[in-house]
Amino acid sequence: MRWSRFVLVLVVVLGLYGSRTSNAQEQPVQPAPLPDAPRTQRGVIVGTVIDLNDDPVPGANVVLQGPFLKNPRTVVANDRGLFEFNDLDPDTYHVTISAPGFANWISPDVVLKTGQYYILTGTELRIATAVTKVTVGYSAEELATEQVKLEEHQRVFGIIPNFYIAYDQNAAPLTTKLKFQLAAKVAFDPVTFIGVGIVAASGQAGSHPNYREGAIGYAERYGAAYANGFTDIMVGGAILPSLLHQDPRYFYQGTGTNKSRAVHALTSPFVCKGDNGRWQTNYSTIGGDLASAAIANAYYPASNRGVGLFVGNFLIGTGQRAAANLAQEFILHRVTSKAKSQK
Repeated sequence: MRWSRFVLVLVVVLGLYGSRTSNAQEQPVQPAPLPDAPRTQRGVIVGTVIDLNDDPVPGANVVLQGPFLKNPRTVVANDRGLFEFNDLDPDTYHVTISAPGFANWISPDVVLKTGQYYILTGTELRIATAVTKVTVGYSAEELATEQVKLEEHQRVFGIIPNFYIAYDQNAAPLTTKLKFQLAAKVAFDPVTFIGVGIVAASGQAGSHPNYREGAIGYAERYGAAYANGFTDIMVGGAILPSLLHQDPRYFYQGTGTNKSRAVHALTSPFVCKGDNGRWQTNYSTIGGDLASAAIANAYYPASNRGVGLFVGNFLIGTGQRAAANLAQEFILHRVTSKAKSQK
């Protein structure tokens, strides 16, 4: 801490006494008067007002108070931050300091003894910068809307939709409207239709499900693949999250050990963040996968229907989701456009 130089005050107590004399022969000797009782020596409290950078704070308002002080005494720190209270009786005092742009500072009790020159030192007089809460003119809904706009521009390699990833751990909760908007954005994105076509072609090559061959069979497989995804995204990404007040997005962790990040990704199909910001069981995603697997029995060929189809589709959907989020955590964030902007 940088110290300021102080001028030492020298208090000199002068005792005066005298006696009257007279001619012993003419007047009787008179006793000398008793000296006045000595006045209580007064004390001084001095100090320097500094900021967190050890620079003086001129113009700071310094107030001295004490239990036996009738009225608080106030001084203003000079251009070097110095202040001084003189002519103080022995007592217990405390000092309060205030200055524009700084938090108020109150000293601990100062026990001033008779004639003491007390210097407030060390960090006791340090004034901390005030912490101010700034309220931005955005409501939670407006903030969420702006964040979704960023998310709707997130694409892997600038092409593949990656809209359901939140790179902001404190992202505002989505409204029902935004949940349906995000689901529709994925369901009707041109790249989604191309992806469904690739899945249908793969099924056509493996003759699964057991639809007919040729163009008609490809169209049936295309319709089944799209229906699977559409049911899953609308039920698990919009309907249930709205009813259960859960956030359907994957919240990218990005920090911590590789193990903690992997656990975060692999458990994401079963754990989600609620609209209240708390982590909870992911009933929305589980419900969406179950609904998609169950409804598939309505349009798959009879030879493919049954418990096996239901269980198989559910496990495949859940496994694909966990694997995709694992890739999000370690790979895809590096090649996703707009990720840095949102973060």
